[in-house]
Formats: sequence, structure tokens, C-alpha cells
Amino acid sequence: MKKLNLDLKAAGKKRLLQLNELDELRMEAYVNSRIYKERTKKWHDMHIQRSEFMVGQKVLLYNSRLKLFAGKLRSRWSSPYTITQIFPYGAVEITHDSKRTFKVNGQRLKYYWGDDFSKEKSTVHLRPSE
Repeated sequence: MKKLNLDLKAAGKKRLLQLNELDELRMEAYVNSRIYKERTKKWHDMHIQRSEFMVGQKVLLYNSRLKLFAGKLRSRWSSPYTITQIFPYGAVEITHDSKRTFKVNGQRLKYYWGDDFSKEKSTVHLRPSE
């Protein structure tokens, strides 16, 4: 019975078909992965908020190394820095009062509006309507 069912040519052809199907599945997975990455990149690029910085402007720097439980209510934005130079592709050179200068990615910066606000308090008295 085993000798009758053992056809080496048919088994070889079947094995080649299986290997070809496996290659097709692998290529399809590769193409799907590429499509997924392109769509993810497009979505990510649409949601990036571009900021135009100028030399001499004050900015805050995002501190991504702040630990979760070491003062979790602490602000992740560190003190105002001054922009000294702007490089292409979003790189920005900033300096602090201690005259320490370094380059950072422009996406880690946001405008510092602290000097523009008046510090006077105002009160509004509300009367009940008659």
C-alpha cells in the first residue's frame, strides 16, 4: 500500500507548489507592511504641528527624561531658553543664562509667553440681574 501511494514526482511537484505559495504569502505580507507604514507616516506627518522660530526668541524645552513618580505633577517644560541659531530640517541651537549652548530638535520646543503678560490682577463684580 505504501509503495502504491509513494509517487516521488507528484510529491516533488506538490512540495514545489507549497514553496511557491509560501513565497507568495511572504511577498504579500511585505507589500501589506509597506502600505501600513506609508499610511502611518502620512497620518503622523499630518498631525505634526510645525512651529516657526526666530533667532532671539524665548522658548521652553520639553524634558522627556522626567520620571513618572518623581514629582508627577511637576511640569515637563524646563525654564526659558533663547534661540541662537536655526538649522535646516528642524534643528535649533539654544542657550541658557549659564551660557551653555546645545542643539535640539525643534519639536521639543514651544513658545515662551511669560514676559508678555501683565501681572496685575483684575476683578469683575457681578450683579444679580433685575
